[in-house]
Amino acid sequence: MFSLFMNMTIIFIISNIMMILASILSKKSFYDREKNSPFECGFDPKSSSRLPFSLRFFLITIIFLIFDVEITLIFPMIPMMINASMINWFITSSFFIIILLLGLFHEWNQGALEWSN
Repeated sequence: MFSLFMNMTIIFIISNIMMILASILSKKSFYDREKNSPFECGFDPKSSSRLPFSLRFFLITIIFLIFDVEITLIFPMIPMMINASMINWFITSSFFIIILLLGLFHEWNQGALEWSN
């Protein structure tokens, strides 16, 4: 019981020391003011904040997020191939991949994948 209490106390002290050191060492300077501005993703921080947002950048971001989530949904399909019946697994995975390919072809036809005009 005593060793458990000592371990918890030591862990508490070490974590508090680390948090205090991190807050002391990461003090913001006057020059970091531009890093905190909302124009961190490539916009000029000296210009007006009411400029229109690039729709092409938004579409490419959405495509990236869709395919990023798609990878996390495809990974569990591989171990499930062993446990599930092969016909159910094949129908489910084919349906999922067909939906993704239809979305990709739709984005392609709409011109969202064109990098230049």
